Amino acid sequence: MARVGNPFAAMYTASKAALEQLTRAWAAEYGHRGVRVNTVSPGATLTPGNEEALAVLEAMTAVTPAGKVVLPDDIAQGVLFVVSDRAALMHGATLDIDGGISATRPG
Repeated sequence: MARVGNPFAAMYTASKAALEQLTRAWAAEYGHRGVRVNTVSPGATLTPGNEEALAVLEAMTAVTPAGKVVLPDDIAQGVLFVVSDRAALMHGATLDIDGGISATRPG
């Protein structure tokens, strides 16, 4: 939501954008100490707390490149990568695990 304009959600989207900027700033500040700071940005995710909204989530994601709702395991797999040694040179990045919604939704 940091890169998508949403009516009636200015504070929510602004808080997400602030997290992206903090990620970059902290990566610059702490990277030389061996600390990697990255952000994982999930999309429309089905969780036990929002199962009643499945139809809404499916409608939101039907037009994305993946065409499906994000599941918690999808996010977990991304997190596993980000914290692994395979991502050792990843600093100050945002990993979008959103099925492509941020790439295709007008901002």
